[in-house]
Amino acid sequence: MEQLTGMIKRFLVIILDGLGVGELPDADAYGDAGSNTLGNLSRAVGGLDLPCLRELGLGNIIAVEGMPPVSFPRAAYGKMAEKSAGKDTTTGHWELMGIVLKRPFPTFPQGFPQELIEEFERRIGRRTLGNVAASGTEIIKELGPLHQQTGWPIVYTSADSVFQIAAHEEVIPVKDLYAMCEIARQLLQGPYAVGRVIARPFVGEPGRYRRTERRHDYSLPPPEPTLLDRILESGREVRGVGKIKDIFAGQGISVSYPTSSNREGMQVLELLARDTAWEGLAMANLVDFDTLWGHRNDCQGYAEGLREFDSWLAGFLPLLGDSDVLVITADHGCDPSTPSTDHSREYVPVLVYGEKIKKGINLGVRESFADLAATIAEIWGLPLPEAGKSMAEFLVKGGS
Repeated sequence: MEQLTGMIKRFLVIILDGLGVGELPDADAYGDAGSNTLGNLSRAVGGLDLPCLRELGLGNIIAVEGMPPVSFPRAAYGKMAEKSAGKDTTTGHWELMGIVLKRPFPTFPQGFPQELIEEFERRIGRRTLGNVAASGTEIIKELGPLHQQTGWPIVYTSADSVFQIAAHEEVIPVKDLYAMCEIARQLLQGPYAVGRVIARPFVGEPGRYRRTERRHDYSLPPPEPTLLDRILESGREVRGVGKIKDIFAGQGISVSYPTSSNREGMQVLELLARDTAWEGLAMANLVDFDTLWGHRNDCQGYAEGLREFDSWLAGFLPLLGDSDVLVITADHGCDPSTPSTDHSREYVPVLVYGEKIKKGINLGVRESFADLAATIAEIWGLPLPEAGKSMAEFLVKGGS
């Protein structure tokens, strides 16, 4: 693959957070039998009209109502299975960059152990509310008034491995909320080592609360170097868009662009594509699919978000240079059509597009998200991750 190293200067990886494409064989063990975020969504809204994604081959991966397969997709296409145990954001992103976890992060469906909460309260100097598994918007609606009366932060979790702290910005300033999260992150180690501690600031009055864009995630650091670290070691840049820096605890990131919405993330991607002065990897998480629509079972909102992304994508593709490669994928499922409001254990799509990429190649069903990391590593002559099988030899023009 030495001849390919100089052919591709930049990878732009867009993660459509939560866009799964069908249940994995072990989905039933996670309570996710029948989940199919993209397929079920398309049926729930009476069909999806996504012409750019259809031309790339999204409708060739699975049956999508309103998007029949095309004869000559403009991208290589396929789907990837999650090899790690779990279905959370951190696990999915880490596997995309080459790490397969043998054990899932711990979850606490009955709330966190009392001794842990008591120690947390001792360290922050005040009591807490909640300590249950709940929807974030619902628990803020329920406990927000008491929180405003007492000044006690709201602690909650979900089916994912998270410790979330919600606080009204006029009751607990955001900087103090962040400090509480840092204390929680220090405590949540060993058997309590959840994947993420999340600050959830909100504003407003009872009945009209609104979570703000000052959310912040505190992840565990990856247990070993990821592809991101190897890219930096090679002298290239790694630019994280959205919550990427948080997910990797800052490791392997040279420049970070925090965003508060899909729209902001797409604007940053346009700037990165136009700026030809840098070489390396840009990794962007478009979070609204998950937080605004998937977790809230909002099929219409999800569909409209995909239409907006598709329209943007049509204008974005011409910005790519001859040595750029675009990858569109996801980190897990979050099916808005099911009763569950949690992530779902699903395959994720993979679309690979660029001047140096063979068009219309069916990548089939990949055994691990880590195949993406292995592919990029091989193309750039970097150490291959232990997990993952490279797709480079038949994906890139000039390969076998």
